[in-house]
Amino acid sequence: MQKAGVANLLLALLVTSLVINYLDRGALSVSAPQISRDLQLTPADMGVLFSAFFWSYASFQLVAGALVDRYPLRWVYAAAFLIWSLATAAVGLVESFGALLAARLFLGAGESVAFPASSKINALVDVGTKAGPGLSTLLGGLAVAKYGWRAMFLVAGLGSLVWLIPWLLLQVPDEIVEAGTAARRPGWGDMLRLRQLWGTSLGMFALGYVWYFLLSWLPTYLVQERGLSMTSMATLGSTPFWAMGLSSLAGGWSSDRFIRRGAPASRVRMTYAVSGLVLCGAAILPAAIVSSADHSILLITAACAFLGLFTSNVWAISQTLAGPLAAGRWTGIQNAIGNLGGVLSPLLTGWIVKETGSFSLAFWASAGVLLLGAASYWIMVGKIQPVKWKE
Repeated sequence: MQKAGVANLLLALLVTSLVINYLDRGALSVSAPQISRDLQLTPADMGVLFSAFFWSYASFQLVAGALVDRYPLRWVYAAAFLIWSLATAAVGLVESFGALLAARLFLGAGESVAFPASSKINALVDVGTKAGPGLSTLLGGLAVAKYGWRAMFLVAGLGSLVWLIPWLLLQVPDEIVEAGTAARRPGWGDMLRLRQLWGTSLGMFALGYVWYFLLSWLPTYLVQERGLSMTSMATLGSTPFWAMGLSSLAGGWSSDRFIRRGAPASRVRMTYAVSGLVLCGAAILPAAIVSSADHSILLITAACAFLGLFTSNVWAISQTLAGPLAAGRWTGIQNAIGNLGGVLSPLLTGWIVKETGSFSLAFWASAGVLLLGAASYWIMVGKIQPVKWKE
């Protein structure tokens, strides 16, 4: 097979793996109403379970970034995929809060490799991260309504193992993915001193906070606070994620088009990143206030579409700043900090719902975090150009 064909197949497999990745991590969200009932879990308990994924996911980002910069991507990713698939299947067998917590921790550790690995290939794989939640909410919600949550987890976890067959059979030339080179790679100290790294990481924290607030709690919000059935939630609740996927794809295409036609790349990418965060905050703020469930879903869908403008360029920004020698490690640090938002928002939302009986304050908190994220990009990242690493 020619190199171009191998590269396209590799990209297709990575996009597919990220769809599976987000299907698996979102499965708990769509089944939360039934799981909390069957295992007698409170909103605070569910907040801990949603958050627990990010305890291991965020902390293992640093390890994952170093692994994909040093060792063959093929084997590192295969091992991680196996771990997270088995962790997903295990949820279908749990009988207690403790067992479910352990499965979530293993899921986070396995999935931590996905973005550092994908950053070495192509930023367009971000689209897969939006299709996954859409499918998870739509298909997962329908499956839970018809077959129950245990069957859904077992089928999702064990069925996805089929993906490993083409991945392990594919022979990828070193020119497409470099595993390790003789060139000196920037050290941790070199990277942590950069304000640009902290700026992109804080922007990623804002994304993580809002993204995982929606990914974790949107199904429960629509069922419990807006009164939707599981079937209606599966259909309408998936809409924001489809909108974000389409927006991310359109944003990547249009920003690249502007750059090819002569617009300064730094200005274009910064505009998409900052405006995406600001507009998302403006749309998500009133989503919990409007009286109509349809209007609430429409506002959340608009917020996700605006957030797609940010995600369409965020990986290109990080890749440009880091360069090929540090892309995996930069992404690992950025994701570790960014996913602390995923640690915080499910916990805080669970506490808010328990104490106030409403999701309103959780939506307002998300809007505030988005504005802080936009400010960090604008002030700390500045001009987007490759960092000159020490020889």
